[in-house]
Amino acid sequence: MQRIPPRISALLNQKGGVGKTTSTVNIGAAIASLGRRTLLIDLDPQSHLSLHLGVDGASVGRTVYDTLVDDDCPLRDCVVQVRDNLWLLPSTTDLAGAETELASHPDRNRILRARFEAVQDEFDFVLIDCPPSLGVLTLNGLCLADEVIVPMQAQFLAMQGLTKLLETVQLLSQGLNPALKVGGVVLCMHESQTAHSREVVQELSNFFGEHEGSGLPWDGAKVFMPAIRRNIKLAEAPSFGQTIFDYAPWCPGAIDYRALAERFVREWELAHGVADSVAGKPTPAAAAAAAAAAAAAAAAAAAALVANRFTPETAAAARAAKAAKAARTDASDSASSGSFARVTPSNARMSAMSTPVKTVVAGTESVPAARGAKADAGKSTAKAEAKSPVKTDAKPSVKTDRKSASQSEPKPAPKPVARSAAKSEASVEARSEARSEAKSEARSEAKPQAKPSVVEVDVAIEGEPIDPSHPFRAATRARGT
Repeated sequence: MQRIPPRISALLNQKGGVGKTTSTVNIGAAIASLGRRTLLIDLDPQSHLSLHLGVDGASVGRTVYDTLVDDDCPLRDCVVQVRDNLWLLPSTTDLAGAETELASHPDRNRILRARFEAVQDEFDFVLIDCPPSLGVLTLNGLCLADEVIVPMQAQFLAMQGLTKLLETVQLLSQGLNPALKVGGVVLCMHESQTAHSREVVQELSNFFGEHEGSGLPWDGAKVFMPAIRRNIKLAEAPSFGQTIFDYAPWCPGAIDYRALAERFVREWELAHGVADSVAGKPTPAAAAAAAAAAAAAAAAAAAALVANRFTPETAAAARAAKAAKAARTDASDSASSGSFARVTPSNARMSAMSTPVKTVVAGTESVPAARGAKADAGKSTAKAEAKSPVKTDAKPSVKTDRKSASQSEPKPAPKPVARSAAKSEASVEARSEARSEAKSEARSEAKPQAKPSVVEVDVAIEGEPIDPSHPFRAATRARGT
C-alpha cells in the first residue's frame, strides 16, 4: 500500500458525557484491527482514555505531561503500545497543573505539534481525546489536528452546543491553525426509534448540506454513519480495561464502531489515491490475525458446549450426586430422630400466644375470638345470642339488638289498608325511637370487653298471635326459625 499522510483528528465537545472517550478508544481500536498504525493521545487530566485501555498513568512512567513541560522528553519515550497496531500517549492527573506551568511559555499552544513532528511518519491515524474545556490542553490538540470530529447525542440542546463549537473552530482557523476543519458529527447513544432523534439528524444533515462549497471550516462536514446505538456493553467495557472488541465483539456497539471505522479509513484512503479494492480493507496480516482470533473464539465456544452437553456420562454423574445428597439427608434425619425438642420458657410462651381463645355462648356453638376483639366480636356474639333458646323462668335482663328483636317480636295480623293519619304519625314516631335506641345499644355493645363471658338472654315476648299465612312468617320458617 502506498504511503499517505496520517489523518489527525481531534474529538472535541465542550459538553461532557457525550461519548468522546468511548468513541476515541473504539474507533482507534477498530482502525488498528484493519492493520493501520494508530496513535491515541489522552489530553484529559481525568485520564479516562488511559484507564479504558487498562493503563494507569501514575505507574506507567512518562506521560503526555512530561512531553509538554519537559523540553528534553521526546514524545517517542512516552508512547506505550497497548494492542497490535495500537499505541497510546497516556495521561495523568498531574496534567491539570500543566496549564499553570505553561502560562509563561512563548509558544505554549503548539508544543504538542512540535513534539509530534519527530514521529509523524510512524502512524497512519491519530485520534486525540480533548478535555471538555477550551484551555491550553485543548488548544494544543487543535493545533496538532487537521480536523475536528464532534461526538454528540441527537438532542436539541446538543445541537445548540454544536453551533457554539463551530464558532470556536472558525476562530482557531483564522489564527492558530489555518488548516483546521470540521470533519463531521458522530452520533453516540443514539435512539433511532424516537421522532426527536430523527428530526435532529435531519436538521444536522440539512445544515451541513446548505454550507457545502461555502469555504467555511465545516464545508464538507457530514453526519458519520452508522450512528452508535445505545448499548450497555459500551459502559461496561472500561471497568475491565478493554475495548468493546475485547469485551463484547459482536454487540450492537461493537458492530457500529467497526462499520464507522471502516468508512472512516476508506474515505481517507480514497481521497489520497488508494485503489478502491484495498481502501478501507484489512491488510493481509490483520486479516490473518482476525481469522486466528475467530477460530480461537469458535474453539472456546465448542469446548464450552461440550462441557455442558447432556450425555450418558453427565446423566450418570448427576444421578450419583443426587443419590449422595439424599444419603446425607437421610443420615442427618436418622441422627436427629431420637432427640426431642427442648421446651424453653420462650417457645412455651410463643405456643400459648398462638393458641386461639374461644368464647362459649350459652346454648350455641363456640365462637373464636382473639384478644382485644372489638366491634366485630360484639356483633358475632349478639347474632349468636339471638339464635339461643329463650328461658321463660328468668327475669328480662338484657335487651337484644334491632335485628334480633325484629326476628323474635310477634307481627300483628294484616289489617285493612286504610289507616288514620294519627295512627300513621304514631307509628313513624315509634319506629324513629326504636331506631335511635337500637343505635345507642349497638354503640354500647361495640365497646371492647376485658374478658369474654357467657351471656344468657331472656326475652319477654308480648303481642298478638302470629298469623301462619303471613308472608313474613313463611320467610322466617324457610330460614329455619
